Amino acid sequence: MLKVALVQEWLTVIGGSEKVFKEIAALFPQADIYTLVAMDETIQKLGFQNRRVHTSFIQNLPMAKKKYRSYLPLFPLAIEQFDLSGYDLIISSSHAVAKGVLTNSNQLHICYCHSPIRYAWDLHHQYLRESGLHKGLKGFLAKYLLHRIRTWDIISTNRVDHFISNSDYIGRRIKKVYGRSSKTIYPNVAVEDFDLVSNKEDYYFSCSRFVPYKKMDLIVRAFAGMPDKKLIVIGGGPDFEKTRKIATSNVTMMGEQPFSVLREHMSKAKAFLFAAEEDFGIVPVEAQACGTPVIAYGKGGLKETVVPGVTGILYGEQTEEALRAAIAQFEQNPSAFDPQAIREHALRFSTARFKAEIFAYINSHLPQTATSVNTAAALF
Repeated sequence: MLKVALVQEWLTVIGGSEKVFKEIAALFPQADIYTLVAMDETIQKLGFQNRRVHTSFIQNLPMAKKKYRSYLPLFPLAIEQFDLSGYDLIISSSHAVAKGVLTNSNQLHICYCHSPIRYAWDLHHQYLRESGLHKGLKGFLAKYLLHRIRTWDIISTNRVDHFISNSDYIGRRIKKVYGRSSKTIYPNVAVEDFDLVSNKEDYYFSCSRFVPYKKMDLIVRAFAGMPDKKLIVIGGGPDFEKTRKIATSNVTMMGEQPFSVLREHMSKAKAFLFAAEEDFGIVPVEAQACGTPVIAYGKGGLKETVVPGVTGILYGEQTEEALRAAIAQFEQNPSAFDPQAIREHALRFSTARFKAEIFAYINSHLPQTATSVNTAAALF
């Protein structure tokens, strides 16, 4: 029987990569799971309570479940300690070090890559600035650490047989950083959890974690120059209070809300606003599943999920002026954006589509023997 191991960096919160990993794991109900750190609550939410979940030595270090990112220097060592020598197929879901598990020539290792390590490569200088590590002794040590991680990251690409990228945008990054080709399979989006609402109300909507790269402050500031337009914002995070202080009276900051509240506001909004440069961007697809057009910064994965003039508008600069101009363009003819057509476009990113494409890709790379093919067919 084909023995399968699944590898994920950590299972502490449920974000985009964890949702992808959950659906991959659903295709292999007998597979063992390996992760650096896991929390019982997250294991339960993902439905892994009856699975064999193996954690690394980092799990037992002080404050590891909350401060695991502080152990970044140990991640490469920790991921290499997993003994996967008894498995035929290894599937890693990686945005940091999961792809670095040790494999041998008799094993097939397929990596679903969400991105090469962002803070070591394309966001290197931004990460250092925002962390206050761009100068001084601590800055020197951080730069040296990231240099070592980049070296390890390149070496560990040789342990992967085939890369899957979560967008063509990330595929180009994989080619640039690793010199490897990849196959794009878009992540699963729970479009079935969102209902089509054709009658929109007179407000704009945005939701996100309030962290610097999401640029939520840019969206809020843009509405200071449009006092006749209403904006509703849902989400929390480190920058929430700072952003709330700059909000004008036409902006409603709701903070963190249950999913049902978020869905209602998203589905009734005249348009969903997005200002981040994302690798893929799940939330804008969820908005489209409601039939809500998206006005977004036109860089990264959003260029692949938003169809200009059909499902939304993309603006070219990450500035308040560019966002206001895009909103003005939208308001010239909002009826041009048909909610039904927008939802139909979003259905292209469904969970069922994702699982079918992942199955087909993995099965096409399995050794073509009766045992492996029959086992694969039974697993899916």
